[in-house]
Amino acid sequence: MMNPPPPTGATRNGTEAPPSPIHKGSAGSLADADTLGRLVLGAARRYEGIALQFRRGPDTIAISYPELGAIATEIARGLVALGIEGGDRVAILGATSADWTLVDWGALCAGAIVTPIYHTNSPRECAYVLGHSEARLVFCEHADQAAKVAQVRDSCPALEHVVVFDGAADGAITLAKLRELGTDVTERDVELRVGAAASDDVATLVYTSGTTGPPKGCMLTHANFLETTRMYVDELGIDERHTLYQFLPLAHVLARVAQGVVIRAGACAVFWSGDAKRIVDDLAELQPTHFPAVPRVYEKIHGTVAGRVEDGPAVQRALFRWALGRGAEVRARTRRGQQPGPWQTVQHRVADRLVLAKVRRIFGDRLQMGLVGAAPVAPELLEFFDACGVLLLEGYGLTESCAAATLNTPRAVRFGTVGKPLPGTEVAIADDGEILIRGPHVFKGYYKEQQATAAAIAPGGWLRTGDLGGMSADGFVAIDGRKKDLIITSSGKNISPVNIESELRESRYITEAVVFGDNRPYLVAVLTLDRDQAATLAARLGIANDPVTVARDQRVHEEIQTVIDAVNEKFARIEQVKRFAILDHDLTQAAGELTPTLKVKRAFVYDKYADAFAGLYQEAVAL
Repeated sequence: MMNPPPPTGATRNGTEAPPSPIHKGSAGSLADADTLGRLVLGAARRYEGIALQFRRGPDTIAISYPELGAIATEIARGLVALGIEGGDRVAILGATSADWTLVDWGALCAGAIVTPIYHTNSPRECAYVLGHSEARLVFCEHADQAAKVAQVRDSCPALEHVVVFDGAADGAITLAKLRELGTDVTERDVELRVGAAASDDVATLVYTSGTTGPPKGCMLTHANFLETTRMYVDELGIDERHTLYQFLPLAHVLARVAQGVVIRAGACAVFWSGDAKRIVDDLAELQPTHFPAVPRVYEKIHGTVAGRVEDGPAVQRALFRWALGRGAEVRARTRRGQQPGPWQTVQHRVADRLVLAKVRRIFGDRLQMGLVGAAPVAPELLEFFDACGVLLLEGYGLTESCAAATLNTPRAVRFGTVGKPLPGTEVAIADDGEILIRGPHVFKGYYKEQQATAAAIAPGGWLRTGDLGGMSADGFVAIDGRKKDLIITSSGKNISPVNIESELRESRYITEAVVFGDNRPYLVAVLTLDRDQAATLAARLGIANDPVTVARDQRVHEEIQTVIDAVNEKFARIEQVKRFAILDHDLTQAAGELTPTLKVKRAFVYDKYADAFAGLYQEAVAL
């Protein structure tokens, strides 16, 4: 985190520091802000509450809105002092943190184009983004990230400056030093930078995760972000009373949009501890009202709950099923605008006290809704949490559409869909089933990639999403899968694997499922197992709890076969998985098998495990 001096106005263990000296203008309306720099400085004048909250050692640090404006301005002044000009690319390499957010807003106030880099990227991947974007400066989380840059600096001729959030690194200055460098730069200079930006100017270059080739830099404008944040604030009713838990990688556009939503609404962003294993603990401690996450997080929580129930006595399993049924009944009636009857109310109160409230408490006592996107999620998972009183709203968008297109809202929910088009968004279905999007949030194109841009934008300004789906008569959109992921069997049947995989991952045991079957007579799958649940299974079966033994044991395969059978019942015969293999290790980003948002790089996995897939057409095997 940031080095001393601490932010003025920060709260440490309940002690209020002197207020920030930033000038307060009239509140006004943030609807008039036409760039992100104007948005954050306008919010700093309009709102008084806490904007960012995070832990630093034993202390809780709270940064107020006036403080946020002051720090962003300081960082902008430092960048100006270093010679960063309007339109220059400034990269950020680090995990999600308050520092990341602060330098993001500071760079935008300096008129720079922010270029995020995933903190999990290898030095070679960092070099690609830095070189392709021609970034002049890169912010690094710490010395380890700066070391990646040092390895490849010779291949990044435009790169002049490295700034680390905390600690020392060769060839770098600290964020605290950068803030000091701007002493001779006036606030008026920053105001001129902010004023020089136009709404149609590029605000950020967000590089795609490269599942099918080299990453492409999506040019997202100030207007793209402002329109998207407006859509979400209006539809979700977010305001100053709300707190959003921030842990998704800020290098991904969805987390950046969430950050913008917080600022537009005057809400508070509370940052994770930095440890993925502590997310549930963070939720209990930080008590957010809104929790945006990828499906895998909810799948993990569901698997843990389901595992505890399944491993319990028969009476506990029966009570849990009964309570879920009562919860589902009441939620369905309430959503239809009907009041539950007296007997239903009594039953629900009992179910809630004995079971449902315990599940809700996992997310803290203040959660109003969870938000889920970036990958398919099984409807049964959403229904499970809804019955417990946890509303998960699934939405849909791409990097190219600034993470916006459709959304289920508290007023209009249909599980199994990604909701209705957001206000200002148009959605159409092409003749071949591809989903098309049009609206003010659709990107400007790919940086230095005119041919790719032309291929992505259809006549009339429609964005070709590459996703297949349909839309109901009342406007709810359902996703069937990616065009490029379609499996065509030897009998000529087209099958989308993603929904099958999503159903498999709902199991307490399965963390990843990759379905295969191109030019083959039936589908097969390679699976990975949840380590905690696999340990429980191994203990129950009386086998050694090591990944190789678990993956090869016939009794484990018989247990997983029951999961496969249950999932197969939900699909047509041609879509059923006939054989499977269990890997003795997880799929990881480090091995190149997952993107930073935990999506499977399908082509890579197909190639890497080609022998495993081929073996499933000869005999059932385990690796």
